[in-house]
Amino acid sequence: MAFQLRVATDEYLAFARTLTHQAMGNYYRQYDLSWSDKGFDTAWVGRENWLICRDDTVLGFFSLSRDAEALYIRELHILDAFRRQGAGAWALEQMTLKAHTEGLGLLRLTVFKTNPAKRLYQRMGLAIVGEEDCFWRMELDCLPVNVR
Repeated sequence: MAFQLRVATDEYLAFARTLTHQAMGNYYRQYDLSWSDKGFDTAWVGRENWLICRDDTVLGFFSLSRDAEALYIRELHILDAFRRQGAGAWALEQMTLKAHTEGLGLLRLTVFKTNPAKRLYQRMGLAIVGEEDCFWRMELDCLPVNVR
């Protein structure tokens, strides 16, 4: 069974908000940060949002933004029941390909320092390039050697 991407329309906003809050709630509490449904909803509107699916089943989603040099992963969440089945790695491969296809040199994200997903990101080639408070900044060079 192969994974697929589908555009995440606004009808999936509540799903994405709930999944993000569930996935990140412990980190927000650990670092004494405040969650805002309104903040999430505002960010959703300004981002490119995708569902990660297998057949007709939605497994999770990711949100992207970009600037002149990088594609930014703003959210990447998989439902608990579908974790450790390759969907996250597959989604990262799709985002890397997207950055490369769009001629963007970097794929970037931030991850809570205590989030075990950091190991997946490192296995997929992202490197820690900095830190801010409770976050690691990570990135992957997406351009072929002859284009740099």
